[in-house]
Amino acid sequence: MLVSVGERLWLVEGDLVDFYSFAYPTRMVIARLGQEDLWIWSPVDLNDALRAEIDRLGRVAHLVSPNKIHHLFLQDWQRAYPQARLYGPASTIRKRKDLTFEAPLGDTAPEAWADDIDQAWFRGSLFLDEIFFFHRPSRTAILADASENFSEAFLARHWSWWQRPIGRLWKITEGYGYAPLELRLSTFNRADARRAVEKVLDRDPERVIMAHGEWQASDGRAYLERAFAWLR
Repeated sequence: MLVSVGERLWLVEGDLVDFYSFAYPTRMVIARLGQEDLWIWSPVDLNDALRAEIDRLGRVAHLVSPNKIHHLFLQDWQRAYPQARLYGPASTIRKRKDLTFEAPLGDTAPEAWADDIDQAWFRGSLFLDEIFFFHRPSRTAILADASENFSEAFLARHWSWWQRPIGRLWKITEGYGYAPLELRLSTFNRADARRAVEKVLDRDPERVIMAHGEWQASDGRAYLERAFAWLR
């Protein structure tokens, strides 16, 4: 269930979820900090098999929501791992007032993971803000919804005949990897958005993992430059 993608970094492919009648895949990322503590980004549905693998890997210490859309399974994980601290941007915290979070995430990484993981606050859109992460040991950029990269095979299998042209028109497909149209059209402060992208590009990422679509095992910087060409 766990896929090793770099030094002390793994991903897990979750189930499909329904997003306004569109089928979306889910994906989470796990980083091991030091010898034991686990950093869990965008948790997917937790089942017994996944929990057994996680427990063999280390101790769940940090549960991270990158934006206000990626919150569906936080409560289940917090119940399973009550010792874990919960993190998210202010927009997630406002949406999930039933959960107890640490201080809102922004441009500066908390001390708990600052040695291994850097971050940037992608904002400027009225629709959605997001925290980008960069895992230093593996040179991996980690994005949630600011880049979607669906393959034609996925669209053919999971999206209907009228949905597939929308994906292509919005350029949330391989070859582009753009953000969804509603995010792009609502990004009025492009300078703030560009600063977050440039911060990640300055780290010279080799890999890019996004929540939805085909993640990139190489040429990460080139991928991000293409995916955020709409910000120029």
